[in-house]
Amino acid sequence: MDRQTMAVEAARAGAALAADLFRTSLDVETKASATDYVTEADTGAQRRIVDRITETFPDDAIVAEENDRRKRLRTGETAWVIDPIDGTTNYVRGIPFWATSVAAVEDGETVAAANCLPAVDAEYRAGTDGAAHDDEPATVSDATSLETSIVAPTLRYGRECGDAYGRLLDTLSPAVGDVRRLGSAQTTLSLVAGGQVDAAVGVVPSRPWDTVAGVHLVRQAGGTVTDLAGDPWTPASDGLVASGGEVHDDLLDLLGPRFPR
Repeated sequence: MDRQTMAVEAARAGAALAADLFRTSLDVETKASATDYVTEADTGAQRRIVDRITETFPDDAIVAEENDRRKRLRTGETAWVIDPIDGTTNYVRGIPFWATSVAAVEDGETVAAANCLPAVDAEYRAGTDGAAHDDEPATVSDATSLETSIVAPTLRYGRECGDAYGRLLDTLSPAVGDVRRLGSAQTTLSLVAGGQVDAAVGVVPSRPWDTVAGVHLVRQAGGTVTDLAGDPWTPASDGLVASGGEVHDDLLDLLGPRFPR
């Protein structure tokens, strides 16, 4: 089995467990803040994903959100980047916008990604020759104007981020067609890959499990993903801008004065 097939199978396996427990009575704990949740669904789905991967690729590294798994990618390694439930706050509240995310990375290059959104019956996946949304090719938006574009902030913007979210809304709202924050970075990036959302913006540091799979989906669907300075995005980047490409430079120009790099 190749890693592209494994990414899809492992993501589906974890998503199935999470879907079975969605909107049931769960014990909910918190991590870094009062709204940074973790549940038995997160830990159980991650365990299922890891078990599935290590059966076939026992020597590959695992980078994952929950428990004591390693949190950073290392140069030269082959690794799997896993988020069992991206959007746990949504999950806990019964909001269907959450994703089970799996990506495979070889020496710094993502070679496979799968984001399963079982509560809305959607799946996004990519190898190295294009992306798919369910059974159809995924293609990014061809929007050419910010004033008609839907732009979605990604990542968490809690108290720990200070005024970053407010500044981002103040910057985007007068210039774009609409602003949507879905509460799940992987869901947001999947929708950019599928063309349902025109662009996504993150202005705070990200973690690999929140971004790596979705970035690969956008790029494989024909989109552009950079940092706030316009350089190609990497997991070490502080910010993220993902778009269909046509509005990308305009978006960078808009963000630059408020979020200089």
